[in-house]
Amino acid sequence: MTTATASVSHTAALARFGHALSDPTRVGVLLALREAPAYPSDLADALGVSRQVMSNQLACLRGCGLVAVVAEGRRSSYRLADDHLAPALNELLQVVLSVEPDCCAGPNCTCA
Repeated sequence: MTTATASVSHTAALARFGHALSDPTRVGVLLALREAPAYPSDLADALGVSRQVMSNQLACLRGCGLVAVVAEGRRSSYRLADDHLAPALNELLQVVLSVEPDCCAGPNCTCA
């Protein structure tokens, strides 16, 4: 792969990642899935959105290549698509905290 090809490929991948992070519900899903796989209905309840909204957001995250579906009989759960994503999200949170130290100072902070 040439440098120009890698650059275009890298740009597209980061743009997809940025798109995924541009919606608070999608960010909430990614942060929740850092801990463990989850069912869409549980994610919807935890994030306070309808199941239809959750379905749409999960479809977007699948399209971005960030989550994977795991069939479990009649149900399906979701997990992060790659083991590198949880540490990357944790590192990104550390960058955010460096830029905006007060963004996550409350007792309900999930930034660790």
